[in-house]
Amino acid sequence: MSKPASFTSALALGEAPSSARSKPRVIVTGGSGKLGRATVQYLANEGWEVISVDLRRPAGISEDGKSGLGGAYRLVEIDLEDMGSVLETFHSTDMAYSGIQAVVHLAAIPSPGQTSASRQFRTNTMGWVFVHYTASSTYTGTDSGSSTYNVLEACRKLKIKNVVLASSETLIGIPFDPHPPAFLPMTEEHERRPESAYSLSKLMGETMAEQYTRWDPELKIVSLRFSNVMLPQEYATFEGWQGDAKARYWNCWGYIDARDGAQSVALSLKSKQTGHHQYLIAAEDTCMRMSNDELVKAVFPDVKYTPTAGPNDSLLSIEKAKKELGFKPAYKWQDQVGK
Repeated sequence: MSKPASFTSALALGEAPSSARSKPRVIVTGGSGKLGRATVQYLANEGWEVISVDLRRPAGISEDGKSGLGGAYRLVEIDLEDMGSVLETFHSTDMAYSGIQAVVHLAAIPSPGQTSASRQFRTNTMGWVFVHYTASSTYTGTDSGSSTYNVLEACRKLKIKNVVLASSETLIGIPFDPHPPAFLPMTEEHERRPESAYSLSKLMGETMAEQYTRWDPELKIVSLRFSNVMLPQEYATFEGWQGDAKARYWNCWGYIDARDGAQSVALSLKSKQTGHHQYLIAAEDTCMRMSNDELVKAVFPDVKYTPTAGPNDSLLSIEKAKKELGFKPAYKWQDQVGK
């Protein structure tokens, strides 16, 4: 009788046969980040086996990386600039797993002005970053792994057909100074008009996604243009913006709760579409109590404006995400203040 092999197509080297699982498996890059932590937990609750890929460990994780992961099955620490490590991790990790069904790529330096422009562009398209956390686990600096090209190319080589990318609202011209938006509410049809190295890197990501899906008609890549991601404990800061229309005009007063951002990721993974699809992802409302009519009149008086159904409805339209993905934000900042 022949001896059993130490690995199979379904089991990694050293992985016990008794640990075989039936859940679909997804890699989340930047899983220790602000949106990443919410996404890891949400996907785990939705029945995914989540592999968090990051250079930094979240607070509370065990030394062996097997517990304290906020819903993830494993944390795999690699530099996504290293294509060999990306391919290996997307294929299998010894004594942990073998085979990946989907990839969510969130890792990046998350906003302009946190490092030099050249480093930010290199990092968000081909490089690495660091993410640092305070005790309250809110984002404060830089440090995690990111490489959109390596991620997409590894998926192509390994025939992973279900991919979600973190794009950005900034791609459509934010900040709107000195160039105002062409119309309000903003939609995905607005001209892509990057105004920083950060948003230029997001344009490169979407452009690569267009070509990868052209090469492979069976591939699905969803680019989620997230608004400013917020944690529940950050809503108290919104009070300081009220009464000043110009306090947050730069992104049309938009925001997105991290938990709703995670919902949009889960819905994107479920989508049966193929090709490349882009969606604005924002909360149902603006970050202001002042009405949209007042805000637009005060800041963008010459911009073509179609009044929204509600006085504080988001001016970053999420109608496409609602219609095509079934996106339904559950959190509004005014409902969360004091919770």
